Amino acid sequence: MGESFDLDYRLGELLGRGQFHALYKCVSVSTGKDFAVKIIDKFSGCFDRRLVYSEIKFTLLAASENQRSVQIHQVYEDIVVVYLIVDLCPGPDLFDRIASHGAFLENEAAALITELVEAIAECHHHGIAHHDIKSENILFGSNGYLLLADFGCAAQFEKGIRTLIGKVGTPAYAAPEVLASQNYDEKVDVWSAGVVHYLLLGWTLPFNGETEEEIVAAVKKGDPICFPRNSFPGYHVELRI
Repeated sequence: MGESFDLDYRLGELLGRGQFHALYKCVSVSTGKDFAVKIIDKFSGCFDRRLVYSEIKFTLLAASENQRSVQIHQVYEDIVVVYLIVDLCPGPDLFDRIASHGAFLENEAAALITELVEAIAECHHHGIAHHDIKSENILFGSNGYLLLADFGCAAQFEKGIRTLIGKVGTPAYAAPEVLASQNYDEKVDVWSAGVVHYLLLGWTLPFNGETEEEIVAAVKKGDPICFPRNSFPGYHVELRI
């Protein structure tokens, strides 16, 4: 870890806030290059050192020789906060793009999903299950390429063995076996990618509810997923899978 964030970077504008952190633009004093800094308050009441260092570990592992994951460039820590220097991803995340764009055409959605599957495949190649694939965690680099972010729920796995367990991630995107606390493997990320694909095409999630409990129940129930005409006008018949 570096000696002092303030000596190496100039803090810029606020880019957003998460449940446990604030994200700012920052500029390297030595190079003038723009980055983002994730500032995690150690006295917020929600700080968990194990989770923070797990995120650092899995982000670094997933980003190794992988241009589809957000990179951590430096880490600083003082008495009050942890600073994570990461890639600056200008513009909205995929959730905000969908909100402003509306439903995507099939060829537009196919291009994005191809990039997302490539990003997931690279993570799995490194033995990392992301565990929280969702539109808010899909960012875009300065070159416009899709980048996976937020590895706070990630875990290592052994290929071909269902060694993962635990309710993690976001219920509306999570696979049924995750929410049922069954053993599962890295392929749960593929289910979540399918939910993102549905959202791109229909501007809605396949499993909905007024509360988290209702969403979990809908996912666990596993009814055939519908493609209603009002949400999928490009389809001539109502499809079910």
